[in-house]
Amino acid sequence: MTATASAQRTTFQTHPDRYRHWDLSFDGDVATLTMRVDPDGGAREGYELKLNSYDIGVDVELADAVSRVRFEHPEVRCVVVTGGLDRVFCAGANIPMLATSTHGFKVNFCKFTNETRLYIEDASASSDIRFLAALNGTASGGGYELALACDKILLVDDRSSAVSFPELPLLGVLPGTGGLTRIADKRKIRRDRCDVFSSVAEGIKGKRAVEWDLVDALAPLSKWEETVGSMAKELASTVTARADKGIELTPVEWKHEENVLSGQYVRCELDLETRVAELTIALPADAGPADADAALKAGAGWWWFGLFRELDLCLLDLRLNSPEIGLVTMRVTGDPAIALAADEVALSDGNWFTTEVRHFAKRVLKRLDNTAKSLYAILDGGTAFAGSMLEIALACDRQYLLSDSEVDVKLGLGPANAGIFPMANGISRLETRFLADPDRAEAVLENRGVIDADTADELGLATFAPDELDWEDELRLAIEERVSFSPDSLTGMEANIRFAGPETMETKIFGRLSAWQNWIFQRPNAVGERGALACYGTPQRPTFDFNRT
Repeated sequence: MTATASAQRTTFQTHPDRYRHWDLSFDGDVATLTMRVDPDGGAREGYELKLNSYDIGVDVELADAVSRVRFEHPEVRCVVVTGGLDRVFCAGANIPMLATSTHGFKVNFCKFTNETRLYIEDASASSDIRFLAALNGTASGGGYELALACDKILLVDDRSSAVSFPELPLLGVLPGTGGLTRIADKRKIRRDRCDVFSSVAEGIKGKRAVEWDLVDALAPLSKWEETVGSMAKELASTVTARADKGIELTPVEWKHEENVLSGQYVRCELDLETRVAELTIALPADAGPADADAALKAGAGWWWFGLFRELDLCLLDLRLNSPEIGLVTMRVTGDPAIALAADEVALSDGNWFTTEVRHFAKRVLKRLDNTAKSLYAILDGGTAFAGSMLEIALACDRQYLLSDSEVDVKLGLGPANAGIFPMANGISRLETRFLADPDRAEAVLENRGVIDADTADELGLATFAPDELDWEDELRLAIEERVSFSPDSLTGMEANIRFAGPETMETKIFGRLSAWQNWIFQRPNAVGERGALACYGTPQRPTFDFNRT
């Protein structure tokens, strides 16, 4: 780690006992998540979190709270998301934080907040947990984007509270966490109304906000608590509780020592000089729980769950804390039969827990797809890319397979490769790989079980399959070439070709994030000395270059 990166190191584990910005409470089948941001609780020094504005630390707590509800409280059927300050729900991302952050941090911050909001939407779609945004005051920018991730939006009718996207008129940027995509694609608001709404800094309130479908309902202050309670109960009544009792999400033992990130199953060695990281996932010697009930009993100690929790932390660590790393090589070591056996339990519908863990793994694999690092899967002796672990290889930009008659290289195919873990485009990684020939994906899946290297190559699962004489040189040259390219160009290329196939709201959000934020956040109109972000909160007015590009 460089000194700068180390000083600003972002951590991604927390607990409700340590929350500084959210209060999480439970009343039967309704949970309440109250945003009460500590102004002095920024993730780093140099800015104040006024008016419930947020930074990465606030969103880390939010992501943790959603996980707590999903795993520790399966009895919950509705989550009320509200504000704890008078007449303010959330002012959005903290502007001084953005103005003083590196470009790379800004984009990765926006990406993480996007993934957190998508996690909320997945909790509704996959786990039947409904979310009510109870806007007790104005919701601006990212605050309104958080509300848009919820199933219903209730706005207080106090003649002053509004919803708004002030980024264009005030900051010279755009709603960075899917805002424009959600009002146009999710709520399907008319184009002309989207145009007006996104151009009015003060936002829209009252009856017009309901008429334009920016919110679902209004409630006067005199009936606020009553209306929130009745809407929460109504939403809860539309779904069935998953279970009466959850499991404890114990902390992941995740270490950062020198240039090594490590847990029990995941180890990532960073070489800052070559800008390459070697990420190795080690499978245990035993497949573990034999059925879903045994997995539930193991809880957070179930190795399959723990492996994906560690991989999630590793990816976030690489993104936010290791910007120098350009390429990650990925290996899964162990017995492929272990992976396939564990998948049988993970993919079973035996209870709510295995289902929830499966959705968590889906989220982590999507995080891998969306990580702005070049990814090379290394399939050689001792590797075990099978089933859910093969999804990791398929998520990589290239797969290098050793073809050596004297080295036993094995892979494995199973139900996990048949669409259980869809990409952002809504289809499987195999279907995305063979987009031009859908029958090819079906043919590959006919080879379920452990397969050898020659079969894997014939099925099209390898990009290159060098023999033992060329293996080391070809791999070395491929790595050296990759890290010599412009990282900006690589990020753009990878984001363009990783999500071939159907367009979804999710692919639009991340596609636009890669394009909009990587461009607009670099433009002088936004971040120059007289740019809108630099002038915000000062007497100076921004100076724009009015030439259209």
